[in-house]
Amino acid sequence: MTTPHTRRDFLRLACCSAATASIVGGLSKFGLVSALAQGSTDYKALVCIFLFGGNDSNNLLVPLGSAYPTYQSIRANLAIAQASLLPLQIAGQANFGFHPNLIELQGFFNNQKNIALLANVGTLVQPTTQAQYKKYQNLPSNLFSHSDQQDQWQTTQLNGLADAGWAGKVADKINPTFNSGALFPPVLSVAGNTIFGTGDSTRPFTMSPGSTPGLQGFDSSAAGQARFLATQQLLTLDTGISLVQATSAVTNQSVQQGVVLANALKAIAPLQTVFPKTGLGNQLKQVAQVIAARGALGVTRQIFFCSLGGFDTHSDQLATQISLYQQLSQGMSAFYSATSEIGVASNVTTFTLSEFSRTYQPGSNGGTDHAWGGHQMILGGAVRGNQIYGTMPTLALGGPDDTGNNGRWIPTTSVDQYAATLAKWFGVADADMPSIFPNLANFTTANLGFLG
Repeated sequence: MTTPHTRRDFLRLACCSAATASIVGGLSKFGLVSALAQGSTDYKALVCIFLFGGNDSNNLLVPLGSAYPTYQSIRANLAIAQASLLPLQIAGQANFGFHPNLIELQGFFNNQKNIALLANVGTLVQPTTQAQYKKYQNLPSNLFSHSDQQDQWQTTQLNGLADAGWAGKVADKINPTFNSGALFPPVLSVAGNTIFGTGDSTRPFTMSPGSTPGLQGFDSSAAGQARFLATQQLLTLDTGISLVQATSAVTNQSVQQGVVLANALKAIAPLQTVFPKTGLGNQLKQVAQVIAARGALGVTRQIFFCSLGGFDTHSDQLATQISLYQQLSQGMSAFYSATSEIGVASNVTTFTLSEFSRTYQPGSNGGTDHAWGGHQMILGGAVRGNQIYGTMPTLALGGPDDTGNNGRWIPTTSVDQYAATLAKWFGVADADMPSIFPNLANFTTANLGFLG
């Protein structure tokens, strides 16, 4: 399904398109690198890794011990051998295991104790029982649709057409307090144009990992700089058409922000942390580099959007997840090491999102169908790890947490609660929560407690 774009979306896409190219040098005050110190005791960053396609987290977190035979029976050809699962030690017990290719994350969970799991979280307007689901009482619109659920996870607006993401709205609220002197936007995407970072006033910056931000085609020669100046002047011309005028203004701002970022990145020392040479590894390396340049950008609060695709596993799921989980585990591990190298491990929280999990009961061709509630991971020095938060579903077909009889779990924790917990740690005031998370008031717990 294709979601229609509003005028706001058009301006957002224009801004992001301008920001993905390369520039050398620059004019105006934005070409100057701030003299702010690199360190900030009050610095915080949120790093989202969106698992596009619907991650089957039933094989990310697997029951062990006496519960394993039931899992093995229901999952059939998708069951992972118990001996290959990576046990998670919680209070001396190993009742659950990680997928075999999440070995780095197992170490963070058991040893460093700075990764937490949030069980059975999903899009919820209100706490929902099986009986309410069957009566279609106050449910999110278009459940099980990729595009709709991706937007709902990124906006927490569960009905109607959303015009802003929850990260963008968070940035709207914290900017006056924490980023008042910033030379660069608080939200950066290294994974394309998404609604996640667009607020009522915040416009995210988008760049391709490993590229020099800004416009391409302008070298440092006098002729190149003259062409660049002419391009900037063209963007300021009054066309008499309001939409074109607004788009030009946003594009011009993005060009100038690209200069700021390019100059800031030139000034940082190369990272010693080795990142995997994967799409996600490259994205997270770029995020780490921008964090290292935070002082020159004048920001004390930043939000980043990364992604890993390929989780729409209607077939060949076992082989697909081996590769995807290896990329995820190695990428998150390297990124945490980089934040330690930079000295901000306790100031950066990385978390996963995905539009939905997948059916517990396998489909044909070694795959699964779209489902609802699933498990997410949170990693960082401020995480109260070595725990599973929320409530695990009853892993039984037709059981109390199933929408029907094939294992589509009704979530027991809402995306509003999940995101609000992140936002609270980030510095959002309680009074501002309702305007960002419209369904939060329907739940008794606004802070899930996984961040210190």
